[in-house]
Amino acid sequence: MSSAADRGSPWPTVVMAVAVTLVLATIITVGSQPTASAPDQPTRQLVAYGFAVGFGSVLLLRRTMPVAVLVLSVLATFAYYTLDLPTLGVAVPVVAALFSATEAGRLGWAMAAGAVVFLVALAFRLRDDPQPVGSLLGHDAITNIALIAAAIALGYGIRASRHQRVQQARIATLTEERSALDAQARIEQERTRLSRELHDTLGHSLSVVSLHAGVAAEAVGQDDEATATAIAHVRQESTASLHELRSLVRILRTQDDHEPTAAIRTVAQIPSLVEQLRSAGITVDLTSELSDSRLSSAVEAAAYRVVQESVTNVLRHADARSVTVTLTESDGLLQVTIVDDGRGRPSHPRTNGYGITGMAERVRLLGGTFHAGNRNGGGFVVQAQIPTRTTP
Repeated sequence: MSSAADRGSPWPTVVMAVAVTLVLATIITVGSQPTASAPDQPTRQLVAYGFAVGFGSVLLLRRTMPVAVLVLSVLATFAYYTLDLPTLGVAVPVVAALFSATEAGRLGWAMAAGAVVFLVALAFRLRDDPQPVGSLLGHDAITNIALIAAAIALGYGIRASRHQRVQQARIATLTEERSALDAQARIEQERTRLSRELHDTLGHSLSVVSLHAGVAAEAVGQDDEATATAIAHVRQESTASLHELRSLVRILRTQDDHEPTAAIRTVAQIPSLVEQLRSAGITVDLTSELSDSRLSSAVEAAAYRVVQESVTNVLRHADARSVTVTLTESDGLLQVTIVDDGRGRPSHPRTNGYGITGMAERVRLLGGTFHAGNRNGGGFVVQAQIPTRTTP
């Protein structure tokens, strides 16, 4: 069956039908020479013109019934020559039908019909013409083969060209759809990252606020200075958290993937992060032995979040008196180690939470390794090794 694209405007088919009729009529007119021995020649010529109109008219069905048009054209050609009508050329009446069948994707039918027309015509020539076979396979045979082959080749070429255009249009559509899906995936990935940032930030900030609120509650009426200091810390931390919360939520709400993302945390902010431990009365030993090479933003953000989550866990659960934070870089690896002297992790915790899982996922996505667990002698240790992936 022909496609919707093949069935387009009917005008090319009408033009082809009229052209075939006019060409055949012209050949009949030129090839008909009146002779005295043929008194019925006018009648035969009228019949020939009728065949010419028939050959052209049947092409009006070439889009919907290409095989039927081909078969009718072949049979009509045989009938034409059986009636001993003016010569048209064996292949000429079926050229348009061969082209139409091939264009409609009926290549096998077209080749078979072309072979039948040629072989039947050759068989009749061999029967009726005393000339040697070599002479019969001369100019006329080559001309017929050339016309049949040209019609089939032209139909196949046009169909292939149309198919290629359809495929190219389909590929362009699929490419555009894939680009849209990739863009949406990037947006969703960025939103997931921002949601994780929001979880980490708020979790840490609420832990700090809760700690200082507890200090303030215990110092009320006993130590006004400690109370004021704790409340100031609560206000500072809650204000910063609210600002970051608004920034992240605004980005999460937007549908525009060109919206500026939140500020990337860096290892340069780790000192201010661990300072919150000191303000809670915990001794902190921070050692940073990083080189002057510039770390990628992803590595810096991962290192910051590892320290932040570890500090948050110390404030929430560890009941520690001292914490050691070490950052070193060697052999293309950034190593982050956080050790506390607290009570460690229970052997069978009621819940694992998402903090340690989130840290491990961040590090491993960057090709690094992660370990977190109780250490010998008490306390808890977090170790992360992240490929530095320095940028120029």
